[in-house]
Amino acid sequence: MKKFRKVLDGLTTSSPGGTIGSPSCGSAAGTPTAAPTPKEIDVQETLVSENFQLCKTVRHGFAYQPTALAFDPVQKILAIGSRSGGVRILGRPGVDCYCQHESGAAVLQLQFLINEGALVTACADDTLHLWNLRQRRPAVLHSLKFNRERITFCHLPFQSKWLYVGTERGNTHIVNIESFILSGYVIMWNKAIELSTKTHPGPVVHLSDSPKDEGKLLIGFESGTIVQWDLRAKKADFRIYYDEAIHSVSWHHEGKQFMCSHSDGSLTLWNLRNTTKPFQVTFPHGKIQKDGRKESCKPILKVEYKTSRSSEPFVIFSGGLSYDKAGRRPALTIMHGKAITVLEMDYPIVEFMVLCETPYINEVQEPYAVVVLLEKDLIVVDLTQSNFPVFENPYPMDVHESPVTCTAYFADCPPDIIPILYSIGAKHKKTGYSQKEWPVSGGTWTLGSHTYPEIIITGHADGSVKFWDASAITLQMLYKLKTSKVFEKPKPGEGRAAELVEEDPFAVQMVSWCPQSRIFCVVGISAHIILYRFSKYDANTQIVALEVRLQCESEDVITPSENENNPCFSEPGSHSPQPHHQYPVSPGSRTPESGKDSIPCLKVKERVVRVPPGYQSDLVIQLLWVDGEPPQQITSLDINSAYGLLAFGNCNGLAVVDYLQKTVLLCMSTLDLYGATDPYQRLTRSPRRNRQSTSGLTELTDNQQSVDMERSKSPTSVHYPTSLHNDPRVLPEPVASLRASHCSPVFYLLDNVKGPGRKLSLPTDLKTDLDHVNGHCTSPTSQPCSAGKPRIPMGPEGPRLTRRGPGRPPFRKAQSAACMEISLPVSHTEGHASRRAMLQQLHGVTMYSHDEHHTTTSYCWSERESRENSFSRSRSSSVSSIDRDTKEAVTTLQFGESYGRKSDAFPTPCLWVGTSLGVVLLIPMSIPNDQEERMEEPVTIGPSGAVQMLKGSVLRFGFLDCMGALIQSPYEVWRDTNAPEDPDRPRKRKLVHFSPSSSQEACGEGHLAVVCSERQAKVFLMPSQSCLFVHNITESSFVLRADVVSVCNSVCLACFCANGHVMTLSLPSLRPLMDVNYLPLTDMRIARTFCFTNGGQALYLSSPTEIQRITYSQEMCDNLQEMLGELFTPIETPEAQNRGFLKGFFGGNAHTFDREELFGEAAAGKASRSLAQHIPGQGGVEGMKVAASGAVGELARARIALDERGQRLGELEERTALMMTSAETFSKHAHELMLKCKDKKWYQF
Repeated sequence: MKKFRKVLDGLTTSSPGGTIGSPSCGSAAGTPTAAPTPKEIDVQETLVSENFQLCKTVRHGFAYQPTALAFDPVQKILAIGSRSGGVRILGRPGVDCYCQHESGAAVLQLQFLINEGALVTACADDTLHLWNLRQRRPAVLHSLKFNRERITFCHLPFQSKWLYVGTERGNTHIVNIESFILSGYVIMWNKAIELSTKTHPGPVVHLSDSPKDEGKLLIGFESGTIVQWDLRAKKADFRIYYDEAIHSVSWHHEGKQFMCSHSDGSLTLWNLRNTTKPFQVTFPHGKIQKDGRKESCKPILKVEYKTSRSSEPFVIFSGGLSYDKAGRRPALTIMHGKAITVLEMDYPIVEFMVLCETPYINEVQEPYAVVVLLEKDLIVVDLTQSNFPVFENPYPMDVHESPVTCTAYFADCPPDIIPILYSIGAKHKKTGYSQKEWPVSGGTWTLGSHTYPEIIITGHADGSVKFWDASAITLQMLYKLKTSKVFEKPKPGEGRAAELVEEDPFAVQMVSWCPQSRIFCVVGISAHIILYRFSKYDANTQIVALEVRLQCESEDVITPSENENNPCFSEPGSHSPQPHHQYPVSPGSRTPESGKDSIPCLKVKERVVRVPPGYQSDLVIQLLWVDGEPPQQITSLDINSAYGLLAFGNCNGLAVVDYLQKTVLLCMSTLDLYGATDPYQRLTRSPRRNRQSTSGLTELTDNQQSVDMERSKSPTSVHYPTSLHNDPRVLPEPVASLRASHCSPVFYLLDNVKGPGRKLSLPTDLKTDLDHVNGHCTSPTSQPCSAGKPRIPMGPEGPRLTRRGPGRPPFRKAQSAACMEISLPVSHTEGHASRRAMLQQLHGVTMYSHDEHHTTTSYCWSERESRENSFSRSRSSSVSSIDRDTKEAVTTLQFGESYGRKSDAFPTPCLWVGTSLGVVLLIPMSIPNDQEERMEEPVTIGPSGAVQMLKGSVLRFGFLDCMGALIQSPYEVWRDTNAPEDPDRPRKRKLVHFSPSSSQEACGEGHLAVVCSERQAKVFLMPSQSCLFVHNITESSFVLRADVVSVCNSVCLACFCANGHVMTLSLPSLRPLMDVNYLPLTDMRIARTFCFTNGGQALYLSSPTEIQRITYSQEMCDNLQEMLGELFTPIETPEAQNRGFLKGFFGGNAHTFDREELFGEAAAGKASRSLAQHIPGQGGVEGMKVAASGAVGELARARIALDERGQRLGELEERTALMMTSAETFSKHAHELMLKCKDKKWYQF
C-alpha cells in the first residue's frame, strides 16, 4: 500500500480563461473560496499490479461461419468447427468451451475419439490436431502437417487408434492416433482403380469401414467411383463407376447395402451382391414433367441411412430440391417408410448428423434425433415423434437474431432484478417444442462460489432489446423488449423515416439502465429516445411524446479553392436550438412557428394502447427535421431517477428533459453553454455561401468529433457515421465475399450503390489509406453531423461532386456492430489523411479541414497528434483546424452531486458535460425537494461555463470522495406506478443519495472528479477545480472505452485503446497497474461493443454472432478453473450386442481384424518424412508443467504429481504381482516336493 498526499496550500490565482487555455496541472482554477477546502488528501491505495491479469473467460452465442459438426454418442457432447479456426464444444447447460487453432485455418472436419476424451480436427492448412478434452481448457496434444497433399476427408472407426485420411490426389493415408505418426501403409489412387481407367477419380469424399468386416474399407471418389478395398489382401474387392458425382455414402447396419447421394439430386442404393448397377435409383424431389422428363434437382449434399427395430428405416438428407421452384428455403428431408417430410430451414444447412442409441455401426441404429447445423443457427429435431418437433435450445444461440448494434454490461446487480425479469419474460416464450430433454447432455457443471448477479443488455437493428442473465459465466435470455411497438409502422417509401433510414428505422443506438430504479432508456437511430418504467401489471396508456428542435444553422464544406475561415458556430445566442414539445402527441398541437418541416422521423402511436407487464413506455423524445435537414444522431445520454431528469446531446448541442413533468428544461448549442468562457478563439461567422459541386472534393460532412461513451451502471453509447466507401466494385475480395454470404439487410457494409447519385467521392490520399484497411465499412453505431442540399446526380460528363442535403439521408441503413470488419494498423502511419480517415471510421468523426488537403508535408502520428493536442491560443492556422471544424459534439454526460461553482459550500445536483474538443462543462441545477413541489415547481438550470480541458474527446466521468471511495449517483427506489393504491400507505418517492461529504468528517468538504479522454486522464478536486493528478494514457493511439470500476474492494480506471491495449490505472493517483497488448489489431466491432464493468470483467462482440467475456482480475483468473464445466466424465462404454452363433458364423470375421498387425511399423514400415511433419503440442503433461502458475498452477502441479505417483504405484503393483506369482509357484513346488518326500526314510534319499 502506498499513500499519496497532495498539499493544496498556496493556490495561485488565475483567470478562468487561463486555466482552460493550458492543460498544466499545477495551476489552480481560480481564487480559493470560503468553502472548507481539504488541506491534505490522504488516500490509501490498495490495488497493486499483482491484482490484475487479463484472460478470456467464456464465449457466448452461435459459432460464427460454422463449417463442421461432430457428436460423441457416449459422452453426449457436441463440437462445432468454424471458418476462423475456432471449435465450440457443448454439453449440458453450463458446459460450453471455446478452443482456437493458432493458425486460424478453417476447420474442415471433426472426429471424436468416442468416450476417450479427445477430438481430432482437420484444418484447411492440411494439418491434423489432437485435442485433449480431459481438462477444463482443452489443449492440443499432437499436430500433423501434410506437406504434399491436401486433406479432404477423415474417418476414425469406433475403438480404433488408426485414422484414415483421404486427400485431394485420391490417396488414403493412415495415422496412428496415439503417436500421431503416419503409417507406411498407403492406398494409392492408381492402385484403387483399374489400370484401364484413363481419368483420375478425383479427391476422396468418403471413407468408411464395412459394418460386416472391419478389414474392408469403402472409398468414395468425387467423380462417382466407389472402391471397396481389402486391407489385408491390399487389393480392391469391387469397383463401381457411376455417371454422377458422389457427395456422401451411408451404410446399412448389416453391411450388405449402402446408399449414395449424387449431384443430380438422386439417391442410389447399392447391393454388394451385384455392384454392376444400383439396386434402386430415386429422385425424392424430382417430379416427372409433361414432356416425360424429370425436373432437374439440386445436389443432395449428404444422406444418412439409419435402421430401427420398431419401424421402417430412416433416410435423411439435405438438398435435392428442384431448381424450378424459386425462393424455396433450404430443407432437410426425412423419408420414413412411404412418408416424406420436408423441414424448411431459415438458413442454409452446413452439416447435419443423426444421433443414434448405439456407437456400434453393425447394430440396429435406433435414431432418436437429428442435429442440424445452419449458417446462423443450431436446431435438433426429435425423430421419435411423428410430427418431428424441435427441441428447445438451452444455449444462447439467438444473440444475433437481429444484428447487435450496442451492448451494456452490469455486474453485481440488485438480487431481485433477475427473478422478476425472468418471470415476466417466461410468459412470452414460444411453445410447440419437444417434451423430451435436450439430447446434448454431456459434461458436468456446478455453480461456483464466486458468483453474483450479472446482466448483459444487447440492442438490435430491428429495435429490440434483450436482457440476459450472465451470472456464473453462463448466458440465458431473461426478457425481450420491442421498442418498435411505440411507433406506427412506417409505410414503404413514405415519410421522413423512409427517407432517413431505408431499413431498420428502429435500430437501437445506445441504452441507459438504472437497475435500482428500473428506469430504462433507449436511443434509436431515427434520433429518438424512449423512456421505460417497469411494472408487474398491465396497463392502458397513451404514449406521451416530446419534440425537440436541436438543430444549429449548418455551414458548408469549404472547397479547396476557398481560403476563407469557416467557423462552426454563430455568436453566443444567435442560433441556439429551440425546443418544441407536445404533450400528449397530437398532429394539431404543433405550433405554426415550427414550419412544415418540423416533424420527427417516426410517428408515435396516438391511440391508447394496452401494454403487458414488464417495461412500459413512459415518454418518447424525438428530434425534429429543421429547414429540410434531418436531425443529427444522439451521441450521449444520461438519466437520473432521483432527479427525474434526462440529458442527451449531439453535435448541435445539449438538451435536458424533466421526464416527471414531461417538459424540456434546456435546449442550447454547445457554444452557448460556454458563455464567456469559450476556450477557443472562434472567428466570426462567414456569410452563407451557395452550395456548389466541385470536382475532386471529398464528400465529408462538417462536424467535429463525436465519440462513444461507455460506462458501467450506465450504458455504452454508440452513434452512426457516414459511409466512407469507394465504389463497391473495388472492395477487397474478403469483404465482397462476406457481403454476398449474408442476406440480412443490416449486414451489408455498404448499400448496393445503385445509381450515380449514391457514389461517394474520396480524395486520392484517403482512398489510398483506406485501401490498406481490411474492408471499406462504416461503423454501424455512429452517425456524423451533416447538412446540405439534395445530391446532384452525376451526369454523363463525369463524376461531379455531390453534397448531401435534405434529399440525401445522412445514413443509408442501420448497420450492426456485428458487421464491422475494419482492422486498424497500430504502427505509426504517415500522412494527415490516414490518421483522420481512421478516426472518422472509428469514432463517427467526419471533419473537414481546408489546410489538410493543401499541405504537402507528411507527419508521423506522434507529430500530428502533438500538434493536435497543443491547446495554445496561438495555434497556427496551418496546423489547427479547430476554427474550421463546424460543430462540437457532446460526447458524454453524467448526473451527480457536485459543486457547480467554486464558491459553493455544499454539493448540489449537477450535470457534467464532456465535448469532442476535450472541454469539461459543469451545469448546476436546483431541484425542489418536496414530492408535490417536484411535480409542480420547475427545475432551474444555469450553465456555469467551462471547467477544465483534456487532450482528445472526453469519454467518461467518475466521482470519488476524499477517502478514495466511489460515489454512486443518487437514485429513486423502484415503485410500481400501476400497482393498486393503498389508502393507508400512499406511495411516495424514496430517494437514495450518496453525498460526497457523508463519509468525510475527518477530511472536510469536497470530492474528487475523475475525467478520462481519448488521450488523458485527470483527477480534479472539487469545488476548487484544481487538477491533482494527470496521466497521458497513450501517445501513439487513442482510448476507445474507459470506465471507473470496482475491483478487489477498491476502485480503478480501466481503458481500452485502439491499438488493442487494455490498461488499468489506480485512483486517484492514476498510477499504471496493468498494460496488456490484448489484441495486436483491433477492429470496429470490438471498438464499438467493448464494455467494462465492476468485478474486473469486460465483454465485446468477437464476431457478428458471439459475445466474448474477459476478466482483468487476478482473483477471477485464479478461480476460473472452478467456474468452468468439465467436458469429460468417466462413463463405461456400452457393450456390443451378442450377435449369436449363426450371425457370427455367417456374418464374417469382423472381430478377428488386427489393425496393428497391418499398419504398424513392423509390417508397413515408416512413411516418407517429407509427406507429413509431426508437431508436438502443449497439451500434455510437460505443457501443463510449463503453463501452470499461481494457485491454479499449484493445483495442476499437485494433479501432475498425483498422476506420476499413480504411475509409479501402478508399476509397483505390477512388480508386486509378479513377486506374488513367483512366490505362489515356489510354494506350489515346495508343497509337491514335501508330499513326494513325506513317507521316505532318511536312508532312501
